[in-house]
Amino acid sequence: MSTDTQTAGVSRILALDVGDRRIGLALSDELGYTAQPLFTLHRAGLRKDLKELARTLRRHGVTEIVVGNPLYMSGDLSPQAEKAQAFAEAVRAEFGLPVHLWDERLTTTQAHRHLDDAGHSRAPNAQGVGRKNIIDQVAAVLILQAFLEARENAVKRG
Repeated sequence: MSTDTQTAGVSRILALDVGDRRIGLALSDELGYTAQPLFTLHRAGLRKDLKELARTLRRHGVTEIVVGNPLYMSGDLSPQAEKAQAFAEAVRAEFGLPVHLWDERLTTTQAHRHLDDAGHSRAPNAQGVGRKNIIDQVAAVLILQAFLEARENAVKRG
């Protein structure tokens, strides 16, 4: 039996927390209610990043993508937001999937708080995974969960 979820008719949403060195990824469940951390992609140039994303999209049956948009607290465009928007456009052009920009102000701060509250050490774990890798995934989870909840609320208001 194939493990490729796309063949099973599963539809999922992928969130990306795009940084200069890493991209945190989170994935929705099949029903679009919850977000789970997936992995952290270490940036290797746009072409290689898109190639790895292509594998991930196929493997998980992704039909939509949410990209964190790190605006300033004032709502103005930050230099990092410009980079995230350019990456989102490259993803949209490459894969032809809907790509949504989502306001991610303070998600990294929230991610640190979640890990602190859970007692997660700032030192690398036994597998050598550092907190920065985990922070990027947790930030992607927060971005995706906010997107999913907003979508659900919009449906309820209908």
